[in-house]
Amino acid sequence: MTARVLIVDDDVEMCQMLEDGLRSRGYRVSSCHSADEAFNAVMADEVDVVVTDIRMRALNGLDLCARVVANRPDIPVVVMTAFGSLETAVATIRAGAFDFLTKPFDSDTVVLAIERAISHRSLREEVKRLRQATGETPQLAGLLGASQVMRQIASLVHRVSDAEASVLVTGESGTGKELVARALHELSRRRSGPFVAINCGAVPEPLFESELFGHAKGAFTDAKEKRAGLFVEAAGGTLFLDEVGETPAAMQVKLLRALETRMLRPVGSNVEIPFDVRIVAATNRDLESAVEERRFREDLLYRLNVIQIELPPLRARGGDILLLAQHFLVRFAERATKTIRGFSSAVADKLLAYAWPGNVRELQNCIERAVAVTQYEELVVEDLPEKIRDYRSSEEVERRYTLRVLEAVGGNKSMATRILGWDRKTLYRRLEQWAAADRANGNGRS
Repeated sequence: MTARVLIVDDDVEMCQMLEDGLRSRGYRVSSCHSADEAFNAVMADEVDVVVTDIRMRALNGLDLCARVVANRPDIPVVVMTAFGSLETAVATIRAGAFDFLTKPFDSDTVVLAIERAISHRSLREEVKRLRQATGETPQLAGLLGASQVMRQIASLVHRVSDAEASVLVTGESGTGKELVARALHELSRRRSGPFVAINCGAVPEPLFESELFGHAKGAFTDAKEKRAGLFVEAAGGTLFLDEVGETPAAMQVKLLRALETRMLRPVGSNVEIPFDVRIVAATNRDLESAVEERRFREDLLYRLNVIQIELPPLRARGGDILLLAQHFLVRFAERATKTIRGFSSAVADKLLAYAWPGNVRELQNCIERAVAVTQYEELVVEDLPEKIRDYRSSEEVERRYTLRVLEAVGGNKSMATRILGWDRKTLYRRLEQWAAADRANGNGRS
């Protein structure tokens, strides 16, 4: 929707000049010539941004700003004045103004301030919505997300939860693969049985077979007692093979045979015993490449990968970043017995810009740290880890931001270049580079 801007100034000519300039940029603009009239318009929810002069008859612009902030904190106020002293600037900050403009100024300066104010308001509204969504969005056994890709994954998990076929969950480290495995178990008819997990990369190779299949008494030096393996412990439930790509080569053959025959032979025993488990495996490795490099058996991959669930990296989940951040904030604030309402729009901006190489696990650690160090009832940028505070946008983040700016200005490239601080040649060159990359990747985006 086109942003609605309210100009407040008792100088009729100034209002008319700003109205004309902003309308030519596509804004919906109205004017008020007194603070009282403007406050009534704000309370009637007729505006998105207020641009007000300070010096007016009766109630002045700073008083108007303070009243708007107190009653409609969702509406940012930009204050303009012909008297740009330090004292005036401090007064505007104390009144809660979003921005401060000193006359005379050109139309580009006003537009830039309004664009920043609109972006600020949008982030505030998104944060508010996500605070509500944290309590309203149904969770899939702890796997939180409202993005389209996560809704598709939730749908798939529900559809295959009761199937007996093996499931392979793939994705980068920290994306929540074990949460998906647990969700599959909790939604299945096996939910009353045990959920047993093993990290295949953490078990020493000589103990791997015994850990999975168990051993007979005296099977090896330290085998003083008979021991059931994890396949038996998980009977009637789910066995989760995490980091299955790290399974030793010799063990891959034995694991494949067990999965094909549904029988196992404990180490040191001559008797095969049946088992009844559902297998869910997970990996952050490219197992198809591992097959080509002869590091993983192709037939075992087929046996494990009957159903595949691929988890996206956090950076590809859009607003889920803020939804998860709010979820973690509530959890850690309760644990620390702190009253923390949420996070500022500036924090939201930083969280959305960061690439999250550690995915959800890194975000969780970030919010836990921020809750621990904050001194306020709202997380601020200074509470974030330094690498996130100082993160410089990657090319992809820059691309998304550029396209958002173009969308906001209705495709007006001249206006976009002024907001971005580029010349037209730079903008056209970047757009062409991104379009060429998209064509090369076959996704057709521009």
